[in-house]
Amino acid sequence: MSLWSSYRGLSARTRIGVGISVLLWGTFGLYATDAAADKMGMTPTTADKEALAKMTPRIHVIDRSDTQK
Repeated sequence: MSLWSSYRGLSARTRIGVGISVLLWGTFGLYATDAAADKMGMTPTTADKEALAKMTPRIHVIDRSDTQK
């Protein structure tokens, strides 16, 4: 029996409880990860931020009316 069919076999109330629990677990993880990184001194430096900005793709918008004259 697959995980999905096991989930579908649960009652509606239990599925709602499982869904809410997963959402709460994810939210807790997002906040706990940030707090743990701050306590461990793993905050990014300005050099790290600049290196990341260099790797970030840039989007250049070209107006079509300029190219079809």
